[in-house]
Amino acid sequence: EVQLTESGGGLVQSGGSLRLSCTASGFDITKYTMSWLRQAPGKGLERVSTISPRGDMTDVVDSMKGRASIFRDNAKNTLSLQLNNLQIDDTAWYICAKCDYAYVFDRCFSVEKYYIRGQGTQVTVSS
Repeated sequence: EVQLTESGGGLVQSGGSLRLSCTASGFDITKYTMSWLRQAPGKGLERVSTISPRGDMTDVVDSMKGRASIFRDNAKNTLSLQLNNLQIDDTAWYICAKCDYAYVFDRCFSVEKYYIRGQGTQVTVSS
């Protein structure tokens, strides 16, 4: 069974940092681009950051550039997201997701390409 399990969310003050983690199982993570998505209250699903199968290419959406960094450790089947200088608008459920296509990167920039997703970890930023 394919599973993605997130952890590391919580309550943080504006300007603070969090490191989110995701553990993958049930598939060969080395073949797939992975992403962090997020869904804020009352808003749609949004891609935050994406990393290629080998970790040699990454992408961060404009609103998070300079504040979010994505990492992966294929030997440990883990994906991480470092969030810095968090703002109130960053409050959301953060979701680890596996791209539907193997061995590609730039086809994985749309949230519609992520059928397999975790349950999410909640990040709440207070003033």
